[in-house]
Order: sequence, then structure tokens, then C-alpha cells
Amino acid sequence: MRRLSNFRIFVAIIVVATGVLCSAETSLAPVNISAPISISAITSSTSTGGLPKKYTETVTPVSGGKITFDMVLIPGGEFVMGSPNSEAERKDDEGPQHEVRLEPFYLCTTETTFELFYDAYYEETVQRERGATETKEDVDAITGPTPIYGDPTMGMGGGTHPAIGLTWHNAMTFCRWLSMKTGKKYRLPTEAEWEYAARASTKTAYFFGDDPKQLAAYAWFEDNSDQTTHEAAKKTPNPWGLYDMLGNVLEWVHDFYRPTSYAKTAKKSPVLNPKGPKEGKVHVARGGAWDTPAEDLRCAARAFEEDWWRFEDPQEPKSKWWFPNKGFLGFRVARSVEQAKSESGK
Repeated sequence: MRRLSNFRIFVAIIVVATGVLCSAETSLAPVNISAPISISAITSSTSTGGLPKKYTETVTPVSGGKITFDMVLIPGGEFVMGSPNSEAERKDDEGPQHEVRLEPFYLCTTETTFELFYDAYYEETVQRERGATETKEDVDAITGPTPIYGDPTMGMGGGTHPAIGLTWHNAMTFCRWLSMKTGKKYRLPTEAEWEYAARASTKTAYFFGDDPKQLAAYAWFEDNSDQTTHEAAKKTPNPWGLYDMLGNVLEWVHDFYRPTSYAKTAKKSPVLNPKGPKEGKVHVARGGAWDTPAEDLRCAARAFEEDWWRFEDPQEPKSKWWFPNKGFLGFRVARSVEQAKSESGK
């Protein structure tokens, strides 16, 4: 009996020790983002690192009411950016493939909506007179876009339809306004962040596989859109809970466009948190739109500002705020985890 009792004690010690080791391993596994974060509302349980996996941001327009949107935590990690030579419909600017390492960040689950962009940002910041500038008396104010003439929905619908027809500069100004409005630093995602989030740990042409026949379940595009935008989050999201990453509207990202930029980056592979060329003339837009063919909705497909986007602008110089009648351009916002950590410590 004593030997059996000693054996049981020995087993118990091993079990307890194993549990302690497993517990320690579990606590070390996540990326080190342990600081808490102040948020408007938490819509799911927090991550093991202390930051919420998802939170809801609330914006109160000066006209009253509340507008909300969800931000989801994208885990840090490594992926292969670009497309292989064997991928159908591949373009030259999608290569060479290269390894990218990214720190965790937040990304909005939907594209920026008409109600948030026009009913809040535009109404609060629009220049009532063309050529208006910020004054010394109001140095913290955001000077927003010039007035838009005609129907800003372009007949496609407002509310939770995506904001459309705006330039990269306008999207960046929106991020400045949103940061001041909420006290949190919002920005555009980098091109690498966008592709990483769109792929959601997959390696196929689309995040659901290589067969474009499945695309209609996940995206509004040339074959099913009826030539218009659609309300956010009406299609199946990708594995990380992001809606409309493919289709509906093209999404501006932070980076300048250069067709050979991947070749330079590949020489440093793996590269940490790339932000594209340091200078350039036009910027990248990703994801395809409601009028885009299936092959251009692949996760690696790249688009960029083209001269014809401004052809219908009668102004000279051309507007830095709007692309007339270009209802295929929008964006979604991102937020750095390091910014979230520093803000939570205030």
C-alpha cells in the first residue's frame, strides 16, 4: 500500500508540474501585446495578450446620433506576398514573391460607409468656400474636402453602402479627422497588411481557394453586382471576419505604387512591416470593385491611380479630393497595436 501511495504521489507531482509548464507555455505563445486598451465597447472576449480581439468604435456626428463600426485584431505573423508564376491571370507587378513579417494591427471589418464619411466627416470638415485654409485661431481643426456637386451616392445608395469617389488624400484626411474625433490614431493599412489580412493565412488565389466560381458567395463584382455598390457585410466574410475584402469598392492603401517595387523588397526578404516605396506619384488600391472581373479580385492583384480617373474633372488644377463619377473607389481604416498600447496608458 505504501508503494502504491508513493506512486500516486509521484504521479500527482508529475501532473501538477506538467500543468504548470503547459500554463506557462500558453501565456507565452501570443505576441507580446499585454497592455490593456480603452475602447467604446468590446464585442468579444479579449485576447490572451490583454487587447480585445474585436471592439466597436462609436462616432457621434455634430448633427447628432451615433455611427458605429467594428475593428478586429489581425494577429502578427509571416506570409508570402505576391503571386506565383503559375497563378492564373497573374500580372508582372505581383512578383517576385517575397516573405513579409508583420506585427499585429487592427483592421475595420467593413469598408468605410457613406454615413460615416459623408454624414459625419464631410459635414464637419467641408470647406464652405473653395480654397479655405486652417486658421491660427483653430489650429486643431481639420480642413476637409471642397464641396462635392451632384449626388455623392452617384445613384448607388447611401447609409451603409461604401463611401465612393474619393482620392487617397481625402482618405488620409478622413483618418486624421477620425483620430481627432475618437482620440485613437487611425490610418490606412499598408499594402502588405491589406494582402495579409485578405489572405487570412491562406495561400490560394482567393482566400476561399483557386476557383473563381465560388466568388459570388464572398464578393460583389462584375458578374453579380448589377453595376452598383452594395451595403456592407452582406456577403460571407473571410476567415478573419473581414467583409468585402474582395469586390464592392477598391480600397486605398498607404503605399505608393511602383510596378517593380517587389523586386527591391524581395532582396531583403523576409522584410518586417514594409511600407512600399518612399516616394512616388500615385498610390495603390486593392481588392477590386463591383465592376471588376474575377481575375482582378485575386488576393495578390494590384490596382493603382490611373490618369483616366481624373478625365471628367473640369477643374484646373485637378481636385485633390474627388474623382468625378468614379463610384468604384473607397477604403477601410486600420490602427496599429503599438498606438493602441500607448493610448491605453494615458
